[in-house]
Order: sequence, then structure tokens, then C-alpha cells
Amino acid sequence: MSEFLSCPKCKCEYTYRNGSLMVCTECFHEWNPEDVAETAVNTDELKVLDSNGNPLQNGDSVIVIKDLPVKGMPRPVKAGTKVKNIRLTDGDHNIDCKIEGFGSMGLKSEFVRKA
Repeated sequence: MSEFLSCPKCKCEYTYRNGSLMVCTECFHEWNPEDVAETAVNTDELKVLDSNGNPLQNGDSVIVIKDLPVKGMPRPVKAGTKVKNIRLTDGDHNIDCKIEGFGSMGLKSEFVRKA
């Protein structure tokens, strides 16, 4: 770990050690470097929110909130369709799932709500 860490509050690189704490010279924020290292490890998780702002996790069930057209299919995925056992992914379509009658597909989290 570097002797001088940037401030977690304002990202200033001009910090100094005061005992066991680090102090920012611009915003005067004080923090424990060990606490910041622990939270940095925990923030690597994928955060996906539904249309209402509720966090989604792998294995959750969601409900589609509007009709979604599907390329190559004669009919759309209807609003109110319940999708079980979702998997979260990184990218534009951040939910992988299987929808009965359609098969495997990717959904955007902004078009679903947690069931």
C-alpha cells in the first residue's frame, strides 16, 4: 500500500498521515486507510437496480413492466410476464434469463421490477 493515498471523499492526492489516520489537505476529511481498503474490496460487486430502484441479485424473480418486442418472434414479451432465476451480467442487457415460449435472452433492468 502506498504511503499517501488519495482522499475517498474528494479524490485529492495531497494527503498526509496524522497518527493512524489519513487527512486530506483540501477538504480536511479524516479516514482510516484500513477501512478504505476493506470497502474497496466490497465495491467490486455488480450493482444492478430494477425500474423502481430495488437492488437485484442472481436467482431473483422479476416481472416485465412493458411489452418488449423480440427480433425474429411474431409476438412481444407481454407486460406482467414473470421471469424466474435471473443471472446478472455486465453490459447493456444486464439480465440473462430464460422466458417460457421465447428461450434464453437478455433483458435490460430498466424494463423489469422485482417480484
